[in-house]
Amino acid sequence: MKTRKLHNLSVSEVGMGCMAFSHGYGQIPSEQYSIEAIRNGYDHGCTFFDTAEVYSPGLSGIGHNELIVGKALKDVRENVVIATKLMLHGFSFGSAYQTIRKHLEASMKRLQTDHVDLYYLHRMGGVPVEKVAEAMGRLIDEGLIGGWGLSQVDVDIIDRAQKVTPLTAIQNIYSMVERDSEAAIIPYCMAHDIGFVPFSPIASGLLSGRITPQTQFESYDDVRNWVPQLKKANIKGNQPIVDLLKQYAEMKQATPAQISLAWMLHKYPNVVPIPGSKNKERIVENLNASNVALTDGEFNALEASLNQCRVFGHRGLVGF
Repeated sequence: MKTRKLHNLSVSEVGMGCMAFSHGYGQIPSEQYSIEAIRNGYDHGCTFFDTAEVYSPGLSGIGHNELIVGKALKDVRENVVIATKLMLHGFSFGSAYQTIRKHLEASMKRLQTDHVDLYYLHRMGGVPVEKVAEAMGRLIDEGLIGGWGLSQVDVDIIDRAQKVTPLTAIQNIYSMVERDSEAAIIPYCMAHDIGFVPFSPIASGLLSGRITPQTQFESYDDVRNWVPQLKKANIKGNQPIVDLLKQYAEMKQATPAQISLAWMLHKYPNVVPIPGSKNKERIVENLNASNVALTDGEFNALEASLNQCRVFGHRGLVGF
């Protein structure tokens, strides 16, 4: 698979969001299946794996997902880039540095590693971003993290953090139906050599073309019940976007999901999407989007058509 740069980190052009093995899409698979799925992703060229300390069934615990990722990648650790995230609502161990280091040490233990390549603050949580940035700089100097990032933030927060310790990546929601970051955030990242990592780049499955108004999501711990674009009326309203993807998928001998990923890869050189799935086949399908190349003419036509489509439902930067 082709590679890209997130500031100083070299990663596969498409990464792997591992959350679904622990949270957010209903019944989770067995640990063995999850480990095999992650290793299968690695075998198909993925070198960028994303997790977080809070990813656990029902968000009722800490570290479930990190433990799985650690077990899956321990034998190939030197060949992969691992990103994880911490959640803060204050500095419970005195200083920002002491608190963040405590979280980091616990994550490293679960991940079976002596460093984290990319360490994000998961959400702002009311903490001063300058204090977080200063602490992250110390952890970089100590070799405990390779770089740092922020998730679900606007350009003002990014700029404040960047002035203290240069950022490696921003992880925000971004897809064909969630394009807020195009206005200022992605351009700021490009201008400052910051990678941009879209989560939910296939819009929780909407852009795969497999979801219909009749689709029933699972009743427990399934975020798709709350995603605005996946309300029955909005699925119908967004059908022209899905139909557009299907048109290009047929032309390119690809899938709609792959076209949606190829679109953002063509549009921005600093973008590395991390589609998530708990299904081995879907994971490989998403990774293979790296092999789908749009010509400039195809991209421009797709972009023009997309810009004519109205989006029904909006999560935005305050989305989950």
